Amino acid sequence: MTPGILLLFLIAYFSLLLGVAYFTSRKSADNASFFVANRSAKWYMVAFGMIGTALSGVTFISVPGAVGKTDFGYFQFILGNAVGFIIIAFVLLPLYYRMNLTSIYTYLEERLGHRSYKTGAMIFLISRTIGSAFRLYLVAIILQRFIFDAWNIPFAVTIILCLLLIWLYTNKGGLKTIIITDMMQTFFLVLAVVLSIYFMADSLGMGLLQTIETVKESSYSRIFFWEDPLGNNMYFWKHFLGGIFVTIGMTGLDQDMMQKNLSMKTIGEAQTNMLTFTGIFVVINLFFLAVGALLYIYAAQAGIDISGLRTPDYLYPEVALRHLTLVPGIIFMMGLTAATFATTDSALTALTTSFCVDFLNFNKKDNPNDRSLVRARNRVHFAFSVLLLLVILVFRLINDESVVNAIFTAASYTYGPLLGLFAFGLLTRRQVADRAVPYICLLSPALCYLLNVYVLTPYTAYAMGFELIIYNGAITWVMLWATSRKPYEQPAGAV
Repeated sequence: MTPGILLLFLIAYFSLLLGVAYFTSRKSADNASFFVANRSAKWYMVAFGMIGTALSGVTFISVPGAVGKTDFGYFQFILGNAVGFIIIAFVLLPLYYRMNLTSIYTYLEERLGHRSYKTGAMIFLISRTIGSAFRLYLVAIILQRFIFDAWNIPFAVTIILCLLLIWLYTNKGGLKTIIITDMMQTFFLVLAVVLSIYFMADSLGMGLLQTIETVKESSYSRIFFWEDPLGNNMYFWKHFLGGIFVTIGMTGLDQDMMQKNLSMKTIGEAQTNMLTFTGIFVVINLFFLAVGALLYIYAAQAGIDISGLRTPDYLYPEVALRHLTLVPGIIFMMGLTAATFATTDSALTALTTSFCVDFLNFNKKDNPNDRSLVRARNRVHFAFSVLLLLVILVFRLINDESVVNAIFTAASYTYGPLLGLFAFGLLTRRQVADRAVPYICLLSPALCYLLNVYVLTPYTAYAMGFELIIYNGAITWVMLWATSRKPYEQPAGAV
């Protein structure tokens, strides 16, 4: 497939997104529509669109690529995710709706204190900025390699174009636009996965039933790992429990994912949304794993030298863009683009919302839709676009995959303190030492890192996996308890 054809596809795709943005924001482009879509979103649209947000472009290429080493073991984590989504639906969402929140971190101010609130919001801003930049960076490398290198276009220009287009179609409508575009992008994502399976199966001369049987009987279809609970980070309970708490921390306590749930009129609609989303999420990840198995089966039969690939992440684009026909290549690019930009546009909107509400106090203004505040929101939105650009260029400057991955891993540590903060607020009635909370939230991931790298790894057989967030949150919780006090109780008879 030629780079020119892929570029034409991208132009057509973004033209469609810009058209959707125009029609969704022409009647209303105020802060209410930007932040919570006027609380009038339809649950079935949000449920379907959230799939695109939850599955980034990195997931699109990494989950299939990882099948070669871990088989279907990732599905253990997905089962934990499903339980985590159910907990969010029936524990966190009722809290958010009862308090009528725009930013979920406002809860921390009312329950724990002002500094706790600002700390929680800042954790989100840092984590989501680094995480979103990292995801867009890794996918941009694919776009650069297969499209823009053909015209010697610098990587910086590629990133600027991507972020400029995302800024253009999210700037006015915000969440109101994203609910529609994410639904559309999820459709492309699901279609790409299903058609990828079809085209690879067709190339291998297999029908539907034979494909299912081939994947099932392959050496890649193993799901559950019960051996070596200490040394094996694929051990079932590590993946399953890690999946539960990663979901609670990185979805239920993440403004990006929760902002869509807060756009509906009632808690009942929001819960229906979460449960529907959960079912679709589990099924689509199973399809991703099936794509991975077929990729390795296809590569073996077609004589593709996998050892020459820098990383397993390149297997899917390598097969789709260089070994299959034109249509499968376009389908792959459609799915990759949809997954990447559904994640980035949503994150950019959530970052803008959190900063405007949590640091500029839009929710405390007499008229949040005042023109001056809309202009301020636009400036914040643009500033975060520039910030994402700068972070991505730093990743490119480092140009060391191990260092970049370490930065992303460090960002993932920060959701542990958020988990500890919300758990302390929900499970106890004690009052935290509010001034100490920022230091606790810095110390906790540092202690967790030191424990893992300098104690567990060199001196024990224990291999840390997805359950890291549990230990991180637990350390935060213990330090909050140690520095807290019982709630003040007014003496009997006092006036």
